[in-house]
Amino acid sequence: MIDWSRIRELRDEIGHDDFQEVVELFLSEVEETLETLEGVSGDARQLEEKMHFLKGSALNLGFVAMSGMCQEGETAAAAGNAEAVDVHRVIATFAQSRIAFLQELPTVLAA
Repeated sequence: MIDWSRIRELRDEIGHDDFQEVVELFLSEVEETLETLEGVSGDARQLEEKMHFLKGSALNLGFVAMSGMCQEGETAAAAGNAEAVDVHRVIATFAQSRIAFLQELPTVLAA
């Protein structure tokens, strides 16, 4: 669900203080975008754009399960098959990933 080696790599690249800021920004931007997904679920172009944004954001912070789902959603929407994108599943996966991330982050970074 979470690529912890990516998390450690990112923290080492940007430093502890900036890492915290990036995490907060990521969570905030993703949550804002997820709130708009249901409203665009019938619009393949908008859904494709949102899935692309979510995929990149998730991948940058190691949310690999979510990123994979967003890749599938982006591909389906790009093919004009917006109804195949399971928006609720993407939202649920983010929620699960977020919980795991926040619970395990202190332990992973302390190691």
